Amino acid sequence: MWDSESESGAGREYKNGLVSSSKQGVKTDGFEQRGQSWHVATDIPSDFLIQIGDSSFHLHKYPLLSRSGKMNRLIYESREGDLDQVVLDDIPGGAEAFELAAKFCYGIAVDLTATNISGLRCAAEYLEMTEDLEEGNLIFKTEAFLSYVVLSSWRDSILVLKNCEKLSPWSENLQIVRRCSESIAWKACANPKGIRWAYTGKPPKVSSPKWSEMKDSSPSRNQQVPPDWWFEDVSILRIDHFVRVITAIKVKGMRFELVGAALMHYAGKWLPGLIKEGSGNGDEVSNSTGSSSGSGGSSWRGGLHMILAGNKDDIPTVQSKDQRLIIESLISIIPPQKDSVSCSFLLRLLRMANMLKVAPALVTELEKRVGMQFEQATLPDLLIPSYSKTDTLYDVDLVQRLLEHFLVQEQTEGSSPSHQSFSDKHMYEGSQRGNVPNAKMRVARLVDSYLTEVSRDRNLSLTKFQVLAEALPESARTCDDGLYRAIDSYLKAHPTLSEHERKRLCRVMDCQKLSIDACMHAAQNERLPLRVVVQVLFSEQVKISNAIATNSLKEAGDSHFQPMVSNRKTLLEGTPQSFQEGWATAKKDINTLKFELESVKAKYLELQNDFDTLQRQFDKTVKPKHASAWTSGWKKLGKLTKMTGLETNEMGSQMPNADQTRKATRRWRNSIS
Repeated sequence: MWDSESESGAGREYKNGLVSSSKQGVKTDGFEQRGQSWHVATDIPSDFLIQIGDSSFHLHKYPLLSRSGKMNRLIYESREGDLDQVVLDDIPGGAEAFELAAKFCYGIAVDLTATNISGLRCAAEYLEMTEDLEEGNLIFKTEAFLSYVVLSSWRDSILVLKNCEKLSPWSENLQIVRRCSESIAWKACANPKGIRWAYTGKPPKVSSPKWSEMKDSSPSRNQQVPPDWWFEDVSILRIDHFVRVITAIKVKGMRFELVGAALMHYAGKWLPGLIKEGSGNGDEVSNSTGSSSGSGGSSWRGGLHMILAGNKDDIPTVQSKDQRLIIESLISIIPPQKDSVSCSFLLRLLRMANMLKVAPALVTELEKRVGMQFEQATLPDLLIPSYSKTDTLYDVDLVQRLLEHFLVQEQTEGSSPSHQSFSDKHMYEGSQRGNVPNAKMRVARLVDSYLTEVSRDRNLSLTKFQVLAEALPESARTCDDGLYRAIDSYLKAHPTLSEHERKRLCRVMDCQKLSIDACMHAAQNERLPLRVVVQVLFSEQVKISNAIATNSLKEAGDSHFQPMVSNRKTLLEGTPQSFQEGWATAKKDINTLKFELESVKAKYLELQNDFDTLQRQFDKTVKPKHASAWTSGWKKLGKLTKMTGLETNEMGSQMPNADQTRKATRRWRNSIS
C-alpha cells in the first residue's frame, strides 16, 4: 500500500491535522454531551437550538452567524422576529459533521482526518462557510487539507472515497470523487521503483513485512512489488466509485490483463458464489476481508451476499437491485480485448445476469464476449439453468446463441489477412508439435459433452437437439463418438420416439466417422433404427477392407503406400472407455451374422437344385404335340433366368428368334393361368 505522507512536511503545515478559527466570540472549554444533546461548556446560556435527526445542539447565535452564510439567511430572512430554533436534517455528514463545524465556529481545535474530512468539507459547503465572512474559513481549510494531504496519500484517498458513499450528490458536485479517483489511478499506474511501501492490505496467510522494516527500503532492491498490490484496497469501494477508479486507470494506460483481474477480484468480493470455491481468487477474497476493513479504521464489513438457491422470485427486492447494478456496471467496464477476463468468469456472470434480469442489451453484449472465448469454456460453466418460462432444465437456447457468436467471430477473424497468416503459421507449428486441435474442434467436443448432459432432460425437444448438433460445420468433428453418445443418451431418455423421429435424430451423425468400438456398440444397440445399424456395419466393413488392403500392400513392399484408415491402436486412443465394454459381445454377434449368411447361401443353392429337378420332371410330362410350340421357349427361358441381366441383354440382341421366344413365353403364361 502507498504510505500516507501526512507524517512529513504536510503534517507540520497543518499542525498534524488540527484546524481552528482565529476568532473566538464565546470562550469555552469544549462541548458536553448529555444523552442526545450537545451543550457548550460556558457560563453564557445558549440562545439557539439546532435539531439534526435525534441529536440537538444548544448553541449561541453569534459564533454561527459570523462564519456561516446559511445561518445568516435562516435567521435574518425568517418571518419570525427572533428565531431561536432550526432543523437541519438535510445537512451532509449528519450530526457528526455539524459537531465539527460548530466546534470550528467556537474556535475549538478540530482534528482533520481521512475519515471525517469529506463529511466536514460537504457540511462547510452546506453551511456556506466561505472566505467572504472570515479569512481562513472552514471551506478553505478543508479544501487545502484535501488537496495537500489526502490526495498525496494512497490510504487516505481510498478512505475519503469510501466515506463519500453517504455524501452524494455533494461529494460529486465538489469534485471530491473525481479527484480521489484520479489520485488512486495515478498511484496504481505509477512506477513502483523509488516509492515507499507498506504492505498492510494483504491476507493473513501471506507473511507481510512490517512498516518499520520497510520504511527506508526500496522494493526494487529488497522485495519486488506484485502487480496486483492495489486490488484489495480498491475492492472495498462501492460499485459506482469503483467504476470511476477503473475508468481512470484505463485512461492512464494500465494493461488490460490487470484491469480484468481487478474486475474478477471485485466480483469475487461483492458477489459471493460467482468465483469457484477452492480457486485462488476466491480464497484470497475470503481471507482478506477483515484486513481490508481494518486498514484505516473503516467499519466496512464486506459486500453483498448472493442467493444461489431457490426461485428467482424469492430474492429480496433491494438486494437483487444492488446486485443487478453491480453486474451491469462490471459488464460495461470489461476491457474489449479478448483475454482480459476468463471465459469461466464471463459465463458465471452471464448466469447471474439471466437470473437477476439484467438489461437485455448488456446481456447480449456479454454473450458476444463469451462467444469470443467460447473454446475456453468448460461443461460445468455451460450448464446454466433456464430462468425463463420454458420447460427445459437448462438454457439450451443460450448455448445456441453463444455458439452462433463463436462461429461469426471465427468467420470474421478467418477472413482477415493478418489472422489468416497467423492461423496458417499456428497450424504449421501445431503439426510440428503433434496435431494440436484448433478452436472449432475443442468447441465440437464441448458441444457433444453438453448435448450428452442435457439429453437426459425429457422436456428437451428433438428440434433443439438437432439444431444444436448441426450448428457446427462437418470439418469441426473428426470423430463422431461424442455425438453418438449424445444420441444414445437422448434415445434412452425418450423411449416413446417414433421410427421416423429416430431416423431424423440419427441423421446428425456420420457413421463413417465412428471408431471401431463405437461401431461395435452401435451394432448391438437396439435403440437405433435398423437402417442406421446397417450403415454402421457397412462402414465398418469398408474399414476392414481398407485395413486388409493396407496389410497386403505392406507385405508386397510398397513403401509409398499411405494407409486409408488408421490402425486399431490409433482409433482406440480417441475412443471412450464406455464403447470398449461391449467389444467381446459385439464380436460374437458379427460371427453369428456371418454364420447365418452362409446358411442362407446354402439354402439358396438347395432351392436352385430343387427348381432344376422340377423343371426336368415337368418337361417329361408335357404332351409331345405341344413340345414343339413352347417347350423350346421354356428351356430358353430357364437358361435366361440363370444369367445376369447384362448377359441376358447381350445374348438377346444376338439371338435371331428373340421375338418368337417372347411370344411363346407370353402364350405359356396365358395357358398356365
